[in-house]
Amino acid sequence: MEDEKKGRTAKRATKRATMRDVAAASGVSPSTVSFVLNDAPHQTISAATRERVLRAADELGYVPHGVARALREGSSRIVLLNLDPLFRGGSIDGYTRGLDDELGRHGHVLLVRRAGGSPLEPVVDAVVPRAVVNLAGIYDEWESAADGGWVNGLGAHTRSQLTHLQETGHVVVAFALPGDVEAAPFAQVRLRLARAAAASVGIVQLEVLPVPRDVESARAGVGEFLAMHPEVTAVAAFDDVVALRVLAALRALGKQVPGDLAVIGFDATEHGAYWDPPLTSVRVDAEAFGRRAARQALGLDASDVVPGPATVVAGGTA
Repeated sequence: MEDEKKGRTAKRATKRATMRDVAAASGVSPSTVSFVLNDAPHQTISAATRERVLRAADELGYVPHGVARALREGSSRIVLLNLDPLFRGGSIDGYTRGLDDELGRHGHVLLVRRAGGSPLEPVVDAVVPRAVVNLAGIYDEWESAADGGWVNGLGAHTRSQLTHLQETGHVVVAFALPGDVEAAPFAQVRLRLARAAAASVGIVQLEVLPVPRDVESARAGVGEFLAMHPEVTAVAAFDDVVALRVLAALRALGKQVPGDLAVIGFDATEHGAYWDPPLTSVRVDAEAFGRRAARQALGLDASDVVPGPATVVAGGTA
């Protein structure tokens, strides 16, 4: 009886192997472990790596509830969307809605996680998703086609902003980003795409204008920027929120829009319509992008989901 009791105690004390343990034993990341165990589509994992992960999982006895369910059903029913904190507003809402609706049509559910700098692996370990959709990575991949031409992704949408400004006579432009550019990886991606787009449409100079959230800091920052760059005649903003910060700062500085400086936003949210004059912005067919991403995450044909082109919503600011 005593030996049996000790055996039960020892069994309870034994630590269950985690995805991190399997990753450490096989020399890969926990995300790779999840992809291998779930046989996730669109993942380029070598046969040698796959065999190493499976062997480590078997030796450690790693069979979490999520994987057991996936083995019974043939796949996990969760798709994880990993968002940078800067992803917000109309386009992201539309993208998420399209992703969620399309996944629901195929019997899956969407779990949205805003990164905030915390590691992704514990979330993957806990929910064992069928696929992880990283929006920043997808937008980055959509920068240009193999032949050097632009494709209809974020790069093309940023290009729509700058094309509109160039066609209305602006060739020295500021690209307004939220706060500290260095602290926002996705802002860096947007800036790189904006620079490539500027070169492709004939913008001869593109300056960076960080715009803090704080009202007084934004006003001071915009004022200092204009003093240093009097040649700038227009601003293309990261999104409508940043565009409205710029507009508020310009009004406080006594500047006329678009007379002294033209401003164009991104996302065409309803908030811009409340400014006087209404904000000129770019509308994106984000919901279609979300539906296409859902099909791709599930390994389904997405050829019939074709997002429409970005369009400029005319206001009175650019």
